[in-house]
Amino acid sequence: MVDNPFEIQSFLTSGGYKLHYRHYHSVGIPKATIVFIHGIQSHGGWYESSCKKFVQAGYRVLFLDRRGSGLNEVSRGDSPSFRTLLDDLKEFLQYQRKEIGEATPLILGAISWGGKIAFGLEIRMANLVDGFLLLAPGFCPKVHPTRKERFFIALGSLFTPRRLFNIPLNDPELFTANPSAQKFLKEDPLALRKATARFLIDSVRLDFYLRMFRTKISKPILLLIAGQDKIIDNEKTIAFVKGFALGSLTIKEYPKAHHTFEFEPEPQLHIEEIKEWLEVQIKK
Repeated sequence: MVDNPFEIQSFLTSGGYKLHYRHYHSVGIPKATIVFIHGIQSHGGWYESSCKKFVQAGYRVLFLDRRGSGLNEVSRGDSPSFRTLLDDLKEFLQYQRKEIGEATPLILGAISWGGKIAFGLEIRMANLVDGFLLLAPGFCPKVHPTRKERFFIALGSLFTPRRLFNIPLNDPELFTANPSAQKFLKEDPLALRKATARFLIDSVRLDFYLRMFRTKISKPILLLIAGQDKIIDNEKTIAFVKGFALGSLTIKEYPKAHHTFEFEPEPQLHIEEIKEWLEVQIKK
């Protein structure tokens, strides 16, 4: 099987921000297009291995870096509001839908903090995609800024909204127990380690938005839970997703896995189960 390399491409939003993404071309006619979005600190470069495996299975894969993170250097760590992030994703998905047509399934894969954007967009504009793939989604985190940090972030959001603060996830052991992956995370030049006060405050506002305007999602959802997750409260996360799910909900739990499935010593199992779930969806 040819290991297709990805291309770095860009998408210009209606507001003029250029979003970069990795485009993994499928082998032959794609079964479906999968758009992935990442967590608060990560970017598409963390997930190249799994994306290539999905391509080898016949899928077209696009991994979009959030504005201000990853390959996007403009306004590093910043966003005017969470609604701006929702609109970025909305416009990108609408463009992809025009590209592939209505007959080809469009799946949204959301990792960690990206889960909040995925469900937030479903509230803002439903039915843009045909299914949701959630990997340790960040709806119910266990890790937060300290009380003192929260005070200064709130103060900064009022008077210096673009002041940068540490994201409280800078310990690689929170993501994985894999020593080589920990080294990669520690040295990763594209990882987002700081965010602006207004970004961090709007992350909290997005939490309220999800709870106040909770909707029922009729599209199928696959939820992957890591049993050794140090970032996410698994029980609360499962209950939260169940509160949204109106259609099919499949939950896969991996007792020995840590937060970032990509860095597990043997990550093949979860990839195979994702591919099985995808095959069921495209046959419907």
